Amino acid sequence: MNVNLFLLIAFCIALLFILFLVTKLRRVRGQLSIIEEALEDIKSGNLNRRMLTKKNDMTRKICYGINDIAMNSRTQLIRQKQSEQAYKRLMTNISHDVKTPLASLVGYLEAIECKIVAGEEKDEYVHVAFEKANYLKHFVENLFEWVKLDSGEQIFHFEVLDLNELSRNIIVDWISVLENSNFDYVFDIPETEYLMRIDANAYSRILNNLLQNALIHSKGSKISFHIFENDLQAKITMTDNGKGMSPAHLPHIFERMYQCDQSRSAGGNGLGLSIVKELVAAHKGTITVDSTLGRGTTFTLLLPKSL
Repeated sequence: MNVNLFLLIAFCIALLFILFLVTKLRRVRGQLSIIEEALEDIKSGNLNRRMLTKKNDMTRKICYGINDIAMNSRTQLIRQKQSEQAYKRLMTNISHDVKTPLASLVGYLEAIECKIVAGEEKDEYVHVAFEKANYLKHFVENLFEWVKLDSGEQIFHFEVLDLNELSRNIIVDWISVLENSNFDYVFDIPETEYLMRIDANAYSRILNNLLQNALIHSKGSKISFHIFENDLQAKITMTDNGKGMSPAHLPHIFERMYQCDQSRSAGGNGLGLSIVKELVAAHKGTITVDSTLGRGTTFTLLLPKSL
């Protein structure tokens, strides 16, 4: 009697176990079917497809993995589209910045070559053609430098130099330029020595681009340059009393080819400040901007004393 009862219980347990396995296999089969359908959907381009799963599902990790793949693919696709759009905008802007002054340059030179102008008017045409040629030269130089920075091919030569002496040597070349442009200036550079690791050419480009930016775009009459130093870092500020910028422009001014003057008639090429940001970053520093419409703009650089 006990043996028969034991066999009955064992049979029931075996039957229940078989039913459990069958149920489990049917669920797994259904999940695999859903996974197959989801994979086909993702393969066809629907990267928004997600798979729902329960905590105890055997295919839970597979479903999570597929969801991660779909999300990562969607993120990469978005970045690729953004990059393509940025590239198209860059090519459009470059075409504009080259084509317009080049066509103007050809027009002035053609007038001179065909002897349409003479005397003082001819001299004026030669001067304008020279300015157009210089603009194209500077644009190509900026573009070439930006491409090297963007691709990581720029080679830096860091040396221990006196920041204050280096700054004075750069600034002194701008005094006559500022005076000829009717700009007042204040240069506050400490007389004491301040040694730090710096790339002289890169630092020179940073200051030159900031001064050029103020000269061309600020529409002001005064530039102030100050250096403040402590044991950890140097703080450099450059301020103008010009027209300033609206808050809408501030987050974008360090972007490549961005110009606050949407008419693109101010003479810049939208690369100068993006180059400055990359060069400052190469020194492990930061650059920020503060501007108020009608009151001017201040650029602030923070450069660590040791890289």
